[in-house]
Amino acid sequence: MRVPVSWLREYCDPGLDPAELAERLSMTGTEVERVTTVGVSSSEGFVVGRVRSVEPHPDADRLVVCEVDTEDGEDPRTIVCGAPNVAAGQIVAVAVPGAVLSDGTKLGQAKLRGVVSDGMILSEVELGIGEDAAGIMVLGESSASGGTDPEAAAERDSAGGDAVGGPLSALLPISDSVLEFEITPNRPDCLGVYGVARELHAATGSELATAPWESDGEASGEGEVGDYASVAVEVPELCPRFTARVFTDVTVGPSPPWLRARLIAAGQRPINNVVDVTNYAMLLSAQPLHAFDLDRVQDGALRIRTALEGEGMTTLDGEERRFDSETVLVCDPNGPAAIAGIMGGQGSEVSGPTTRVLLEVASWDGANILRTSNRLGLRSEASARFEKQLHPALALRAQRLASRLLIELCGARLVPGTIDVAAEPPPERQVGLRGDRVESLLGMAINPDESVGHLTRLGFGVDRSGADLDVSVPPDRYYDVSREADLIEEVARIHGLEHLPSTLPRGGNRSGRLARADALRRRAEDKLRDLGFSEIVSWSFTDPRLADRLRLPPDVPERGAIAVHNPLSEEGSAMRTTLLGGLLDAARHNRARGSERALLFESGRVYLDRPPPTSGGPLAGVFPGRLPPPAFEPHRLAALAVGSIRLPAWHEGSSTRGSGSEPAGGAGFYELRGVLEDVCQVLGIEPRLAPARPSFLHPGRAAEIELGGVSAGWLGELHPLVAREWDLPGGFAFELDLAAMTEAGALTERFDDVATHPAVYEDLAVVVAAETPAEQVAEAVAAGGGGLLRSSRVFDLYTGEQVGAGKKSLALRLEFRADDRTLTDAEVAERREAIRGSVAEIGGSLRE
Repeated sequence: MRVPVSWLREYCDPGLDPAELAERLSMTGTEVERVTTVGVSSSEGFVVGRVRSVEPHPDADRLVVCEVDTEDGEDPRTIVCGAPNVAAGQIVAVAVPGAVLSDGTKLGQAKLRGVVSDGMILSEVELGIGEDAAGIMVLGESSASGGTDPEAAAERDSAGGDAVGGPLSALLPISDSVLEFEITPNRPDCLGVYGVARELHAATGSELATAPWESDGEASGEGEVGDYASVAVEVPELCPRFTARVFTDVTVGPSPPWLRARLIAAGQRPINNVVDVTNYAMLLSAQPLHAFDLDRVQDGALRIRTALEGEGMTTLDGEERRFDSETVLVCDPNGPAAIAGIMGGQGSEVSGPTTRVLLEVASWDGANILRTSNRLGLRSEASARFEKQLHPALALRAQRLASRLLIELCGARLVPGTIDVAAEPPPERQVGLRGDRVESLLGMAINPDESVGHLTRLGFGVDRSGADLDVSVPPDRYYDVSREADLIEEVARIHGLEHLPSTLPRGGNRSGRLARADALRRRAEDKLRDLGFSEIVSWSFTDPRLADRLRLPPDVPERGAIAVHNPLSEEGSAMRTTLLGGLLDAARHNRARGSERALLFESGRVYLDRPPPTSGGPLAGVFPGRLPPPAFEPHRLAALAVGSIRLPAWHEGSSTRGSGSEPAGGAGFYELRGVLEDVCQVLGIEPRLAPARPSFLHPGRAAEIELGGVSAGWLGELHPLVAREWDLPGGFAFELDLAAMTEAGALTERFDDVATHPAVYEDLAVVVAAETPAEQVAEAVAAGGGGLLRSSRVFDLYTGEQVGAGKKSLALRLEFRADDRTLTDAEVAERREAIRGSVAEIGGSLRE
């Protein structure tokens, strides 16, 4: 919500500058997001002028030389102008030398084709208050333009002639600050300028001007409103109130500059005077309105009903839209004329030829408006207000305000009477407020007189009985304030939340702590950070083509991305199903800016349209597992390494650590496996890897990750085609399911005594069949080593003539240690023989 400060000050002016206004309102809960400026930076040097004469330029076909009055009693200024619409007698906006235009240009005298121009006649664009650059901005016309009709001359003079020579800012808001509010959903009243003014009045005690809808337009049309239009509401539960007025002799044209400038400052695009009046009234009162061309509404008959399934209409934005049976429509006998509470149709649009207007102000069911808006992907200023639920009593306020403006700005004649079709209104709401309850909830006493003052300034009706209050809730706040606690909140925020005392909770030990799953997740994230990986936070919205770019097979849950309703862009029109896409995007972004190496990780949720059929791990359809189906929004942990991994110097590596110097190839795979094992180690988990061949990873350099006996993710080198898709030289990645990690992990810290009794280290080589996994060999060695074998690490692989065809030799470094003694050679030899027996059970032997 954008509120020009000059507009706000018309209704409440506490004498604060824009920054102070923003601070005061924010402290009462009406949050100001930012303060901006529209128009020129300073109004100095901008005056109202009268064009005295216009003569052709002696040396330019498209220029004219104007004599312009800008000061009483002074000679006119000579100004060279190229606008096609400049004419003698016009009241215009003039910038004199020294003025600074909206683009920052400081104006001076200039010689144009031999004629010195002493200023500039301005357009809306040069003032920064509009978009019309086709000609100068005409504020009105003077009797100096000639003519024999003295009444017409007087009327023209009233349009600005009396202001000639005065500051332009007296007629137009040419330099204004704008408060941009972040309005909470429960406060639709603050989506109107007068509602914000009421908040400012309550917060500062400054005088609040009379509401602009207190006075109505004078009816001067012929007949009665029923002679021109009729309304039938078939769904009163979805349309609690529908009011309509009729205007004749309407002249449609551009709005006056002050209205266009004010709408633009408030974020609205001017259309024509009729439409601009409806937008102006909505911005002021927070109640949307809609104007129909009455001659384009068959028989003037409006019917409010739900749509037929598949029924359609072309809306004002030029889009053909189809409706379901829950959409509420405003129809005439020919069919739909507007989508209730959201947008009108082209068939009844107000345009240049319009002379009769039917003005509709209605109330709608907020939940229905929100649903329809989301389903159609169509949001408007009207729907943003109606979806928050407006009280039916607000409708006639906007009717009165808009009626007066249509008469003043469009020359319209209001036909006597108002069509008002209303269901049973909501009952009046009375809420009691106990004085002692205020103190018990806020922790401080507030004088009942102060509470009465705060609530009265906010528009509540208050009856006092001692320290207790009986409060009547106004229509503006009907759906927001419904209980005593709500009233206490109103009193507290106007009194000043900064005045509330700071106290500690009473009772025993109330210190908070992380849940087990969160603590384990933090440990894993911290470990990745300590290993040199940088955390990223990518969008949950992604490109629907991501699955194709990752070469995902068609039968995995990650293939079915959930479509986003009303997406901001095509590239963000689907919910992500894997974290890998965001990591690849971030890596490409960094490489495009000169970074040859990227170690990245992300922890976040993915969004599936169905749970995996048999496994909870990422890409469960690729890796069949044994975990039951999880929620549709599993939390994942993923890491990506592009370029050399280069782990910190203190990192001793894992059982599969490679050289760490290659940007691609097997060494990088083993480095990332070491990272994975370090992450699992801090959780007390021993990961198990099994061969796998997913289509997005390099064949032969990919593995399935099992944690606690269930499939939990994948690890591997990116397939060259995937790396090429992101302009990367290669890369290694893994993705884990947090549910599997936290299920298998433990928070218990384990400490080993590594100093009291020394360890015995031995190397041995095991010869096994070439197809025997190294993991199976390690398990056999561990079984034979028993409790004295503290660790084993494979550090070499040999194949060749010395071990025979179809065989391989794995070299392992063994560490033996006891907690209570120093081991003897005999004890270690005994364990070595036990290892020999275990290895033999898998068809292997120790190489002597």
